Amino acid sequence: MTADFIPPAKPLLGEEERAAVDAVLRSGMIAQGPEVAAFEREFGEQLLGGRTAVAVSSGTAGLHLGLLAAGVGPGDEVIVPSFTFAATANSVALAGATPVFADIAPDTYCLDPASVAAAVTERTRAIMPVHLYGHPADMPALRKVADAHGLEIFEDAAQAHGASLDGKPVGTFGTFAMFSLYPTKNMTSGEGGMVACDTDVAHRVRLLRNQGMERQYANELVGFNARMTDVHAAIGRAQLAKLPGWTARRQANAAFLDAHLEGVATPPVRAGAVHVYHQYTVRLEGATGAERDAVVAALKDEHQVGSGVYYPIPNHRLASLARFAEGLELSVTERAAAEVFSLPVHPALSEADLERIVTAVRAVTKAGA
Repeated sequence: MTADFIPPAKPLLGEEERAAVDAVLRSGMIAQGPEVAAFEREFGEQLLGGRTAVAVSSGTAGLHLGLLAAGVGPGDEVIVPSFTFAATANSVALAGATPVFADIAPDTYCLDPASVAAAVTERTRAIMPVHLYGHPADMPALRKVADAHGLEIFEDAAQAHGASLDGKPVGTFGTFAMFSLYPTKNMTSGEGGMVACDTDVAHRVRLLRNQGMERQYANELVGFNARMTDVHAAIGRAQLAKLPGWTARRQANAAFLDAHLEGVATPPVRAGAVHVYHQYTVRLEGATGAERDAVVAALKDEHQVGSGVYYPIPNHRLASLARFAEGLELSVTERAAAEVFSLPVHPALSEADLERIVTAVRAVTKAGA
């Protein structure tokens, strides 16, 4: 009998989400309305220590509108990692500014402050770290770089709902922060994003998401339709209530994998950091991309264990973004792109699933030794 496939990610949607959506549909208020307002308030209270949160249609929209609301535009440079999803750099380019790529720290895969400092020019406006895989970036060191050069910090917290550093929640370190609510994230609204920001930036984000108007037909600036619907917000509110339990489950699953995996380097957690394990990313040290890919394929084909490779092509090598990085070499980024892959860590895993993952990784890595 063939074992069931263990997916690398699994959105969890239950009766609470269905009931919440049904209630919105019955109300007739489907577009942005009271559910969105409640979701924003609850998100800010639960994850941001009361900081203002503004709901938008996607995480990418949140980054784009956050940058525009902060006044970033043509002539500005924003330092970003290359080892992340392209939306980070895309949002900078969409704002008319220039993404400048810096290298990452080899342990956390987040921006390396020394590489950031070396990338600062007279045009640099801000630093935008990504709290990659759910581990917070080195915000104290990045803040020192920012303060030394008069720069702002914008946070890409797409994968880091509930993560913190030295007791301070991610999403509260910079001028604004973005959280993604895509289906594979630690919580979802079906599709959507949340922008954490101070009051003045929040006002501009609200204008920008709604065609530049606060009152209907009284447009104050050129804006977008980047609103979240009440249907999506209802799902998000139900998910937010479940997030603490899911986070604890992810952390427990990660602890099991830490204790039992062999043949790969497990993800370290820096002192003072709370890792929420959006991804459980391991490393085949010294491997080529092809060797890593062979392990990923064997896990799936021979053991029915799914995994993911995030991100095999660094942003500065992408055809869409390479023009911003001519001649750039980022050695730590390139090495990580060849060596890492992510194992299932989601809350739906059973103890038997975890044991199968461990057994499969041991078998595949031993076979390839």
